[in-house]
Amino acid sequence: MSATVVLYDERQTTLPGVTASGESLWLDPAQMAAATGWKLESAGLCRGDACVALDPAWQDDAGRIDLTAFANYMGQPITRDAQAWAFGASVSALHDARFSLEAPDFSLPDIDGVMHWLSDYRGQKIFLYSWGSY
Repeated sequence: MSATVVLYDERQTTLPGVTASGESLWLDPAQMAAATGWKLESAGLCRGDACVALDPAWQDDAGRIDLTAFANYMGQPITRDAQAWAFGASVSALHDARFSLEAPDFSLPDIDGVMHWLSDYRGQKIFLYSWGSY
């Protein structure tokens, strides 16, 4: 049996003896922790202070965990080929990050020399165009 590469967050983990069937990637709890940082605990799958209750459908009779079912629940995109599985950032995490970032306030003159502050336009969509001759 060949090794499977799992790309999860900033990790790249090569795991021997992993079972893939259809759209499921089955990892034992030690492999799950090594590949993702999510550890099987009494509260469910935990990483740091965050815990997700373990859905019984995510675990087989041998105690292995279906990483793809967990990733789907977490809203993570998944792609794979014959020997590698890649799990992207949660869609909700990307959405939260995109809409929670706020640019610092700054001011710029318009073509007539009138100063405009970014904070004057909070809550509105703006298009900032800049150009350099270098």
